[in-house]
Amino acid sequence: MDPASADASQQKTSPPSDPAALMQFSTELSAQGTQLALHHHQLNRLTTLTDELVKALQGLQLTPAAAATAASQAPASNLTTSPLTSPVSPRLAFPEKFDGNPARCKGFLLQCSLFVNQQPSLYPTDSSRIAFVCSLLTGRALDWATAVWGTDGSSFPTFTTFLQQFREVFEHPAEGKSAGDQLLTLAQGRSTAAEYALLFRTLAAQTGWVEDTLKLLFRRGLNSELQSELACRDEGRSLSEFIDLTIQIDNLIRSRRPSRALSRFPPDTSATAEPMQLGFTHLTPEERERRMQNQLCLYCGQAGHRISSCSIRPSSKPRTVSVSTRVTTSSSSIRLPVIITVHDDAIPTTALLDSGAAGNFVSHGFALQHKIKLTPCDLPLAVEALDGRPIGEGRVLSVTEEVKLQIGTLHSEHITFYVIPSPNHTVILGLPWLRRHNPHISWREGQITQWDPTCQNHCLARITRTPLPDSSLPVQNTEKVSLPTEYADLAEAFSTRKASQLPAHRSVDCAIDLMPGATPPKGRIFPLSQPESEAMKTYIEEELAKGFIRPSTSPASAGFFFVKKKDGGLRPCIDYRGLNDITVKFRYPLPLVPAALEQLRQAKYYTKLDLRNAYNLIRIREGDEWKTAFSTTSGHYEYLVMPFGLANSPSIFQSFMNDMFRDMLNRGVIVYIDDILVYSNSLEEHIRQVRAVLQRLIQYQLYAKAEKCEFHQTSTTFLGYVISEEGVAMDERKVKAVLEWPLPRTVKELQRFLGFANFYQRFIRDFSSIAAPLTAMTKHQSPKLTWSSESQQAFDALRTWFTSAPILRHPDPGHPFIVEVDASNTRVGAILSQRHGSPAKLYPCAFFSRKLTAAERNYDVGNRELLAMKLALEEWRHWLEEASHPFVVLTDHKNLEYLRSAKRLNPRQARWALFFTRFQFTVTYRPGSKNNQGRCPLSSN
Repeated sequence: MDPASADASQQKTSPPSDPAALMQFSTELSAQGTQLALHHHQLNRLTTLTDELVKALQGLQLTPAAAATAASQAPASNLTTSPLTSPVSPRLAFPEKFDGNPARCKGFLLQCSLFVNQQPSLYPTDSSRIAFVCSLLTGRALDWATAVWGTDGSSFPTFTTFLQQFREVFEHPAEGKSAGDQLLTLAQGRSTAAEYALLFRTLAAQTGWVEDTLKLLFRRGLNSELQSELACRDEGRSLSEFIDLTIQIDNLIRSRRPSRALSRFPPDTSATAEPMQLGFTHLTPEERERRMQNQLCLYCGQAGHRISSCSIRPSSKPRTVSVSTRVTTSSSSIRLPVIITVHDDAIPTTALLDSGAAGNFVSHGFALQHKIKLTPCDLPLAVEALDGRPIGEGRVLSVTEEVKLQIGTLHSEHITFYVIPSPNHTVILGLPWLRRHNPHISWREGQITQWDPTCQNHCLARITRTPLPDSSLPVQNTEKVSLPTEYADLAEAFSTRKASQLPAHRSVDCAIDLMPGATPPKGRIFPLSQPESEAMKTYIEEELAKGFIRPSTSPASAGFFFVKKKDGGLRPCIDYRGLNDITVKFRYPLPLVPAALEQLRQAKYYTKLDLRNAYNLIRIREGDEWKTAFSTTSGHYEYLVMPFGLANSPSIFQSFMNDMFRDMLNRGVIVYIDDILVYSNSLEEHIRQVRAVLQRLIQYQLYAKAEKCEFHQTSTTFLGYVISEEGVAMDERKVKAVLEWPLPRTVKELQRFLGFANFYQRFIRDFSSIAAPLTAMTKHQSPKLTWSSESQQAFDALRTWFTSAPILRHPDPGHPFIVEVDASNTRVGAILSQRHGSPAKLYPCAFFSRKLTAAERNYDVGNRELLAMKLALEEWRHWLEEASHPFVVLTDHKNLEYLRSAKRLNPRQARWALFFTRFQFTVTYRPGSKNNQGRCPLSSN
């Protein structure tokens, strides 16, 4: 810089030396400082707003189209990331408010979770996320949140906990059914395949079931027409591919449906055996034009005259047989072998089942060949194809006499036919016949699989079926079984025919509820021998005829096999173990047989009724039939009635019987599942009670086996016991089975023997003591048994005691009871007795024995005797507590006589003494040498 410039610069920046100028300069400098401070404040404010704008931009979303446009227009140099151009999350729609509707719960929570997860900066904490969800609640949902929300908001420690509780309250399956239950009953109905597939996929996604099962269920829910079209097209396809194929075929069928009736029959073909229409119908424009061009009659279609002079045109409007469908595709008809009987001559032929035909027709040539009598129609009927073309001469002039038509071995009826010239089909059964009989048709197999229930009393009942010798379903003629004259007017209660009819649904239908998440079981198919195959075929035919079973497409399956009966026949069995394992059990109690038999005191007359097809008279709950499906070598079927083998069958039937006989139970009637015992003190009273029971059976549509019933007996066998006025005894057949029982060689065989013998332990004093060596052998590790002399002696002794067991008298509360107790080092036993007759004699009513536990074996002699007395009073409490007479307890331990007067008792004795206060009894000492009622001394053990 030169000196001149330096001087000039100095002059510009130096303050003026003039005082006035100096004052002005100071004022300007102060104003500039104020302005600078204002600018600094504005700059800070702009910086704050910029930061806020950046945060806001991070929560915004560009639409896909706008984002693509912005990206394409921006230069490459501007693509670098900066605080203002950082990538932002896509903007989601705000979730709709939730009012507590369970159907919307899953969708609502999904939208909320997506919304808060996409904006972590706005909802960084669990409490903020919970607050966001709660802000969207209304109605019942808001009421719930208000009720559980703590004063400090601490009711939900985490967002996950909140969602879990939210789902427990609001996420419930529709109509109380899980997704699996809804899926198993889902059907296409009138929906398109696309609509059905959408709902199916939605439910399937919630089940977790394997693809094969889902594929079977999807097919089963389709309409029959689609199932037929898909019969051979699903091999090797995945579920998604199969669903796509189904939708394509359904769309194709629906697009062609309006023109199918006309496209089937071109107008220029000659008369054939197409489905036909009776009576004059309006001609199509094409057919009318064809007849006019060819100078044909517009009524009958013949040449040589006009409609005004048509000889077959009646003066009045002809009769017509109305039809409700004109669908005439090949899927609307099948051919079946039939037998037509004319004047006792059975003529086998083939019939066409055609839903497009408006009547039942027979070929004119067939009628003439077999000399079927023809009768002129009262009024000639015009007959033509659905496109308006005449069939043959275009008229029906004759109708056949009534002939017998038989289809298979089950269906028979008397029918008349219209006569037409039909060279292709001998017999045509049209829509009226299909409507009347409503057969279930397997279009894939081309046969009828089941008849309508109305056929049970008409068409099917006319055929006499002779069962195989090994069939489990012998047909009995009730009329040939003699009934007591007192019940002749109640013969309906023994009707075999009505017992073989499909019952109506009741309030007690057999429900089969599966455990949550359970997968339908799949059983094996058992190979059958030739006799078993024949018996299986007969069984399936009879059950189908009765309507008890039907063909099934269920994903579940159980095995079908036979077991030998006592008479050498075969009893069909179904392996429902897999189904029973996943079934929710119905814990309805069955009667205690010994307690029930104790009600028979003073009874002199007995009638025993055995129900026919008992379980089969209860229907399976509608919608649960698929769960009973079983597989045979001839097909897959499911029950409409309750079969044997289901876990809940006994409980359901017992509940039904108890409700039915509620006012009669233990008042002259005992019911154990399907066995009924009527007992009375006099014959006149007995007849009244039996009539009341039979009338109740008729009212509830249950039926007894007349050939197995016993009437007015003074002694009978019931549930394994022989009952009479004297008391209860063992069944001689059961005793014989014990005596002939081979020596067990394995632990399983020994357990089977002890289980059988245990049924009669109440007849044998000190049973547990006698069987002790055998019971100890069941604990062996080795499956094979090593018999010792002690074990052999116990086995022989037990069989001997069965042959000498006394008859147990019916307990009579009108007489005093005597309780005799005894105890050894390892066991306790007791006898309940009463005195009867003149002179009075002591008779046993029941025996009791039990093995001591390890702790009880440490008791001293007095406490073991006291334990025996306590256990005996517990066993017979229902007879001894509040007995009309004080009873006596006999013991061979003298110190027990002073039990009630003892001043010092240990805690255990004090508890037992409190229990004894419920009874009125005295303790009497009797030496062990005087105990002589068939005694096997416990003291020896």
